[in-house]
Amino acid sequence: MVLNPDALLNAAEALATLAFALSGLLAAARKRLDVVGVIAVAGLAAFGGGTLRDVLLDRRPFYWVEHSDWVWALLALCVLAMLFLRARHLVVTARAMQWPDAVGLGLFSASGTQIALVYGMPPLIAVLMGCMTAICGGVLRDIVCNEIPSAFHDHRPYALCAFAGGWVAVAGVRFAWGEEATLLAATATATGLRALALWRDYELPPWRVTD
Repeated sequence: MVLNPDALLNAAEALATLAFALSGLLAAARKRLDVVGVIAVAGLAAFGGGTLRDVLLDRRPFYWVEHSDWVWALLALCVLAMLFLRARHLVVTARAMQWPDAVGLGLFSASGTQIALVYGMPPLIAVLMGCMTAICGGVLRDIVCNEIPSAFHDHRPYALCAFAGGWVAVAGVRFAWGEEATLLAATATATGLRALALWRDYELPPWRVTD
């Protein structure tokens, strides 16, 4: 069975939303927030980047408005996860939230770029829209948790991975790879690069200031 383009992009958005919701949930758990705080942080991580993209593209209705079932799913995920973590007395580490974040990064950079291309954006703007979709939810998550956004300060490639994945999506559309192959290739590129950077503990050179 071959999915139509809209169904494929919706599926990618749904998976990315789930991945970022999980990363937001884990970030909130590390800060020991209450249930309202956990839901708010998970929601910002899951829907923040896509909502900003849709605002700039004048795309209505927003994803979470059109697919309200995912809001219910987010609420259920947060409540169940809090009960599970409390019952098991599990310690949430910073590294634990990096892996769902990497999956969401790849999916959102791919789907965000493709959605922008559907709306007639030129390639560079479409790739930047994909990066915005992939990055801004995590930035909002970290700001609300009173952290400098990890995308800006941990020196591991993050935005660059989304940027590379976005250009793979552009190439897939340009050379007619097909919707499924394009989405898969772009997601694998961004997520794979991010996972490789985490695995190898690779860091970008920091900005050096001399007195």
